[in-house]
Amino acid sequence: MNIYVDKANKVPLYIQVKRQIADLISSGDIKVGSRMPTERELAKKLRISRNTISNAYKELESDGILKSYQGRGTFVVEEVIPWKNKEINNKILKFVDMALEEALSVNMDVEELLDIVKKRIEETKHAMMRMEACYVECNIEQSKMFSKQLSKHTNMNVEPLTINDLKEMNENTITKIENAKVIISTFNHVGEVQELTKGMDKEVFGVAIIPDIETIVKIARYPDKTKFAFVCISEKFMYKIKGALEMAGLDNLDIEYTNETDKKQLQDMIEGKDVVIVSPGKYKVIEEINNKKIEIIKFLYSLDDGSLKNLKAKMVDIQT
Repeated sequence: MNIYVDKANKVPLYIQVKRQIADLISSGDIKVGSRMPTERELAKKLRISRNTISNAYKELESDGILKSYQGRGTFVVEEVIPWKNKEINNKILKFVDMALEEALSVNMDVEELLDIVKKRIEETKHAMMRMEACYVECNIEQSKMFSKQLSKHTNMNVEPLTINDLKEMNENTITKIENAKVIISTFNHVGEVQELTKGMDKEVFGVAIIPDIETIVKIARYPDKTKFAFVCISEKFMYKIKGALEMAGLDNLDIEYTNETDKKQLQDMIEGKDVVIVSPGKYKVIEEINNKKIEIIKFLYSLDDGSLKNLKAKMVDIQT
């Protein structure tokens, strides 16, 4: 397997490995069904840490490209990217063909069939816009961020809630849940959300979230002696970012973390820094006190595309 990693390149090593494996599978150099080298074997060959290979494999597994079997190894289970679109397109084409055959069998004009399809699409879009949902996270900052993303991508009105809101369950929270058609949360919180809303007769759907790769790559490209500050609202979000940077192999950065709220203390903290990384909820505050015009980077997370597609499909099923 012809993979080369450039340690001088600021793109994280696990991303370099992931992309090259994906390219090799896409080009056919690695065939579907092939057994991948073990993490130890590939790490030894590339002279990098086993954790780096592990992170690359985990991301490829998350994308549905690789699959690990206990005691057997890791295998290529699907071709990269094109297979998903091809499979979806083929599935849709089959339904289109069936509809077209049915229309022609009853002498329906093709234009009339198109009008029916367009009308159905518009009805579905309007129904989605009228739907209410709640998004639950462990902290309000992330909950607001992902609620906005969900609202944008699904056209639903998505209200943000936290796990603590569900535990306290005041009148405002109860009203939001009662008005919601569904409750949405990240997969790791689904069980807890189901338990906290038991008896409220609401279905809970799980979605996956991923750190923005462009943000990580941008941070990785700074020189080794760069001094960073990271400012966010919640402590939980702070630990999530630490974990994301560690997974990207950036755990050796000179970075000071804080969820301080006092503007004077924040100003003192960022004065000696080269770059300030902020969560979206803190951007305006840091921009306001940034007298020395230190570069500010928003650390963004996004909802996984696959999760969004599955969610939209489920919402269509619910409202039809």
